[in-house]
Amino acid sequence: MRKWSALIAVSIGTFMLLVDVTIVTVALPAVARDLDATLGGLQWVLDGYALALAAVLLASGALADRHGRRRVYLGGTVVFALASLLCALAPNAGLLVAARFLQGLGGAAMLATTVAILSVAYTGRDRGVAFGIWGAVNGAAAAAGPIAGGLLTEHLGWRWIFLVNLPVSVLALWFTLRGVTESRGRADACLDLPGTVTFTISAAAVTFALIRGGDAGWTSASTLTVFGVAAAALVAFIAIERRTAHPMLDLRLFSLARPSFAVLMTAAVLAQAAAFAYLPFTTVWLQQFLGKGPVEAGLLGALPMSAASFLVGGAGGRLFQRIAPRWTIGLGLILIGAGALLQARLTPTSTGTALIPGLVVVGLGVAAVLPTMASAALAAVPHERSGMAGGAVNTFRQLGFALGVAVFGSIFTNRLTAHHPTTPASTHAAAADAVNHVVTVAGWVALAGAALVLLLVRTGRPAWEPQPATTTKPAPTVAFQ
Repeated sequence: MRKWSALIAVSIGTFMLLVDVTIVTVALPAVARDLDATLGGLQWVLDGYALALAAVLLASGALADRHGRRRVYLGGTVVFALASLLCALAPNAGLLVAARFLQGLGGAAMLATTVAILSVAYTGRDRGVAFGIWGAVNGAAAAAGPIAGGLLTEHLGWRWIFLVNLPVSVLALWFTLRGVTESRGRADACLDLPGTVTFTISAAAVTFALIRGGDAGWTSASTLTVFGVAAAALVAFIAIERRTAHPMLDLRLFSLARPSFAVLMTAAVLAQAAAFAYLPFTTVWLQQFLGKGPVEAGLLGALPMSAASFLVGGAGGRLFQRIAPRWTIGLGLILIGAGALLQARLTPTSTGTALIPGLVVVGLGVAAVLPTMASAALAAVPHERSGMAGGAVNTFRQLGFALGVAVFGSIFTNRLTAHHPTTPASTHAAAADAVNHVVTVAGWVALAGAALVLLLVRTGRPAWEPQPATTTKPAPTVAFQ
């Protein structure tokens, strides 16, 4: 058992932090009732976590390389556990959002170190086994989140979706202390604090503006001011990254001479938004307008996608890696788009089962896109930048989720209020129309990403990267749900 303690520690932690992305979705209506939260507040319960993950993931990797991966993983787990306790005790929506942001910081420290810990702990066949099990845990987390969230919310209350993290964190800490040895990366790795701060301000400001614009108006002074802050912070971030010796994100990877990497990062944003960011609003439709309980909402609103992705990803993972990334990712995005558009057929009399066919098709696309996205990004950059490329994929994916929730929330709210519903029948019609518009936009977002990938991503190895003289075993594929 001690041999696999590192794998158990990393798998427990990864499962916990990824479950917390989806476990909250089915609890949102209960949170809204208990804390009197608005739709904008609920969006921040999701986006606070995703933005924190995106903002400090790359910086956490640099800290781990310099100060020790085991130390950073342990620290991240402690922060995650304490933040989970604060989430459970939150008396209002504002403190819940703040605790979720802190939870995301801890999750980022954990997520940034998992691949390196496994790579150091195992070699040869054991490494293949470890990454295979860890990859399956990633898929299982997405499938388990909605069910676990529904069961806990319906039978114990929504606060238990956070309290359950406490004993799980203790297990992760115990196995880490027992079986993970300390390791470090480059000695010159250092934290790009100015880059991290400006990136965080820009991402948070644009998300706030997107949420704010739906209520205050897109041309209001407050909305335009926040957009201006986001733009200024982005300009500052670019200037800092171009001049610093140790950038959080090497902007040369996005140069016109290397279009594949820039397109893949754009596709990561669009894929995450199109596949996952509309789920909170279908959950709201299922619970608040159809009267489903949290368990049934989890089974209908997310499980079909997660199950399809998990089953197909496990069966076809090796096949996907043999096909040129341009085709796997491009066609996968087409499936995500088609699945989203299949869900845009709701009527005032529709039941929750109307979502299932589209969710299954989206799951097939997710199974093709997410694992391939990571390996394609690694192949699109020089070997010495592979760690940064892997972190960038997850950074842009989380950013895509946060921005997607903000955009879709504005669409949902605007369509819901545009009908001025006054009767139960008109309310159901307005809700169905709002969901239809959200998933329609999600579908076209995915199809736009597919067009970019199919047109601009190179199918072979970059011309500027030396060709290997002999065949080597490929690096483990990293796929996060």
